Amino acid sequence: MRIAVVDDNRQEREELVDWIANALEKRCWMGECLEFSNGVDFLNAARKEKFDLVFLDIYMEPMDGVTTARQLRALDERCLLVFTTTSTDHALDGYRVRAMHYLVKPFWREDVELLFDELASRLPQADVFIQVKVGRQMQRLPLGEILWAEHFQHQIHIHTGNMGEILCRMTFGEFSALLRQQEQFLVCGRGVLVNLAHVWDFDGTDFLLDSGARVPVSRSAVEHSRKAFGEYLFQKRRMRS
Repeated sequence: MRIAVVDDNRQEREELVDWIANALEKRCWMGECLEFSNGVDFLNAARKEKFDLVFLDIYMEPMDGVTTARQLRALDERCLLVFTTTSTDHALDGYRVRAMHYLVKPFWREDVELLFDELASRLPQADVFIQVKVGRQMQRLPLGEILWAEHFQHQIHIHTGNMGEILCRMTFGEFSALLRQQEQFLVCGRGVLVNLAHVWDFDGTDFLLDSGARVPVSRSAVEHSRKAFGEYLFQKRRMRS
């Protein structure tokens, strides 16, 4: 996740960057936060590589935040935009450039925390991770990499897209607790968990994954799994519309 903080006030900019870093760490989200003191430098960077989230001060020189936002939208229609400002007088301008939120100065760490709670459903899944102990070391595991997992011989076997099979010694309850807040993960059998984001079909006995793998569903979990998969697809379509 690439985040930009654009503000000509150095102290306020650095303070916001610190709060963002804390919010990312608290939620186990991966990301880099870049600072810009003016809109011109920010737009030059945005032309080279897109940002997922931009915090943009409105009252800046030589280019104000609204003008910067308009030029940003010409480059990128999808990045999330948050205005940081001393006034909401530009609410109509914010609507026109599809700003998702205003942080009115002076704002505090708690305001940033609430904003990141709101962002949870909008940010890329690949930027969210859990930490698992592999051998003697802790390893970051992006949620988007997890295809499915099973508990076997006192270990969790985590099947991933690009990282191979990861083994970690923990109970299934401990592992599933790490994913409790993530709606795309479904327990579909005794010691078996699947990432619905990688499921393309359910044939009544197995989930069929985009990797070609088949994940078995226990008889007692068939109806619940069918319903959960249907609800997940419905929510996914609604978010895209």
